[in-house]
Amino acid sequence: MKKLALALSLAASPAFAAGDMPFFSLYNTNFVVLLAFLLFIAVLVYVKVPAKLGGALDARAESIKADLNEAKALREEAQTVLASYERKQKEVKDQAERIIEHAKTEAAMAAEQAKADLKASIKRRLAAAEDQIASAQAAAVKDVRDRAIQIAVAAASDVIAANMTAADGNALVDDAIKAVGEKLH
Repeated sequence: MKKLALALSLAASPAFAAGDMPFFSLYNTNFVVLLAFLLFIAVLVYVKVPAKLGGALDARAESIKADLNEAKALREEAQTVLASYERKQKEVKDQAERIIEHAKTEAAMAAEQAKADLKASIKRRLAAAEDQIASAQAAAVKDVRDRAIQIAVAAASDVIAANMTAADGNALVDDAIKAVGEKLH
């Protein structure tokens, strides 16, 4: 305390040049201000303001230290979560690539299957068309035969009717009855 007072009085030495008044007089405002300042400092020390101020600063430092530790813990947790999400993102990306490759493979197989199905369908349709053509051909041949038979029967009946007598007709009927009787027994 004494050292402080001495230092302050030396700092106030330019006040000696202020005038004719002695420095250690209560009429000298510089001396009164110096005394008030020293008294103020003494009251602050007596009330233990520096200790309280130091305690408050220490408490604030501890609070800041706790906040920094909490922030560090949160940062480490955030880095862990970030690493987890990056790992998950990589897994999802790999899975998406596998799905795309699988889809491409399935699409290629489906395209090949569609080609094979199309070829088989074309073969079936060609076979069906050939069957229809053969069927139409057979029907046309049958129609021509039936028509030829009708015409031949009509012509034969006309020829037979023109050349046939009643005795010849009766002989033919008797022969037909006899042939049927032989075939049935």
